[in-house]
Amino acid sequence: MIDNNSIENLKTRLDIVDVVGHYMELKKNGANWKCVCPFHDDSNPSLVVSPSKQIYHCFSCGAGGDSIKFVMEYEKLTYPETIEKLASMYNFSLDYTSNDGKIKEDRKLLENINMFFKKNLDHKKEAIEYIKNRGIGEASVEKFELGYAPSSPENLNFLSSNGYSISEAVEAGVVGIGENGKNYARFIERITFPIRSASGKIVGFGGRTISGHQAKYVNSPQTKLFNKSYLLYGYNFAKDSIYQNRSVIVTEGYLDVIMLHQAGFTNAVATLGTALTKEHIPLISRGNPKVILAYDGDNAGVNAALKASMMLSSIGIDGGVILFTEGKDPADMVQSGQSDKLSKLFNNPQPFIEFAIEKIVKKYNLHDPLEKQKALEEGSTYLKTLPSTIANSYAGILSGTLNINQNLVKVQTHQSNRLRGKKRVFEDMLELTIIKTLLTKPNFIDTLLDTIDASMFKTHHMELLALLNNDLENPHLRKILINDDIKEYDEEDILGSMIRFLYAFYSEELKKVKNSNMDYKNKSFTIRKIQDKIMKLRQGKLVKYEQ
Repeated sequence: MIDNNSIENLKTRLDIVDVVGHYMELKKNGANWKCVCPFHDDSNPSLVVSPSKQIYHCFSCGAGGDSIKFVMEYEKLTYPETIEKLASMYNFSLDYTSNDGKIKEDRKLLENINMFFKKNLDHKKEAIEYIKNRGIGEASVEKFELGYAPSSPENLNFLSSNGYSISEAVEAGVVGIGENGKNYARFIERITFPIRSASGKIVGFGGRTISGHQAKYVNSPQTKLFNKSYLLYGYNFAKDSIYQNRSVIVTEGYLDVIMLHQAGFTNAVATLGTALTKEHIPLISRGNPKVILAYDGDNAGVNAALKASMMLSSIGIDGGVILFTEGKDPADMVQSGQSDKLSKLFNNPQPFIEFAIEKIVKKYNLHDPLEKQKALEEGSTYLKTLPSTIANSYAGILSGTLNINQNLVKVQTHQSNRLRGKKRVFEDMLELTIIKTLLTKPNFIDTLLDTIDASMFKTHHMELLALLNNDLENPHLRKILINDDIKEYDEEDILGSMIRFLYAFYSEELKKVKNSNMDYKNKSFTIRKIQDKIMKLRQGKLVKYEQ
């Protein structure tokens, strides 16, 4: 674990303008800075960065937080990965603790065994020959740090001679313990591919056999660092290109990624022996790129592409599919000098929705009326996952593919809210000023806590409730805090404002009681209580809130 004191020391070095400006083009806007929000489809700059508050907030989608939150959301990293990323950006050395809370040295087991694998490659003629035969150049070997894992005893000897315990090696995923209790190296007689997180840290390995092992490819087991459902091979190299090109090529293998990068397609990544899943979405959608699925044209590849296309299109991610047939994959095409053909393919993929409809319908025998009905039902069910406008647009394609009347394709429609974004919500500036003052001067809360209740605020009761519940990450509170048009009162002014607010509130309550259908006794008692509060407020005294 990263030491908490180390994290706190790092936080003192962070500057929100510097951090956000590392990723976005900021423009000065009064006391704050503004930029296009990277967390939604934003054309007009709606994200505001406040150097005085050290927070950011998007006035359109509500995203916001501090420097750490921005990097977490933008890079799609875990909290520890974000801390390590920021430490790297600021050239700050982090301390780590063991389970007993003591500071421990970073043992860098994965990095060191990767160096061991790389050195071994130089002495393994068969591995070098295989790499050359696949068309991988020396620059790519260096860039992707290809290596070679020798026999199990050699691996175990390296670890022990470098002071690593078996428990450390098991935790890192490079050693396993068999049913007989014996230790064994997980990567044996294989070309190794170090797998890095989005921030560039080694989290595991992939291995390709060259000696006839039954499993052609293996990956590290799941560890604290390695979870293949959240990782994409080559993403640490591809991310800058993905941002620049606004597109990402998703392939099925290590060699595809290496060869595509070698041919200049530096936005290529690969899943790690698993289909694209919803866990990949936060990483793959970073930067809002067009997603191009480059899969094999066999049954497994088609099924994986279909599931991914349906998933991605249902959440509004743009992109398409390219299927490689005749036993050739992207790596083969690069090796055979067909990079120009690949470029044309990547520029013209079959759109997700068209691909999904085509493949759904192909699963059924349309000459059989019952099968045709099933195709209609499955196609319609898929269209219902899409936004109503898009679903209605593609209903014609589904009906045309099935050769039926379009009226038979029923897609779910959503009632449109034409007033959304147009209706101006009245904002009570007095309520907002009180809330902002309590946010910036929390010591006033104890003084005012007995006098107010969230139900007393007509417009911003939810914001006050969030404040009283200490929900300081609430986007509505962030919006208030970062808005320079909302004033902050000192102690004298806030007390005066509260008296004015309470006077208006109880005057309104008095009218309601007088016009109510309460029985005479309760009405008289309630009126006297409210009148007593109003009298005290006129004298400049705060009064307690009573239900």
